[in-house]
Amino acid sequence: MPVVNVALYTGRTAEQKSDLAKAITKAISETAGIPDSATTIIFQDVEKTNWSVGGVMASES
Repeated sequence: MPVVNVALYTGRTAEQKSDLAKAITKAISETAGIPDSATTIIFQDVEKTNWSVGGVMASES
């Protein structure tokens, strides 16, 4: 049973997350031969003030 954690900047709509969940689930199913019902996806909304890339806060760029 795959569990996929997806961290995104806060602000994505429920529809965007739903579309992404379907795409991720399909990719796992087609690639690994795992039934859709076995895949769990967890979305984490992260404020840019809590995210850094290369030592630079996302809120500063």
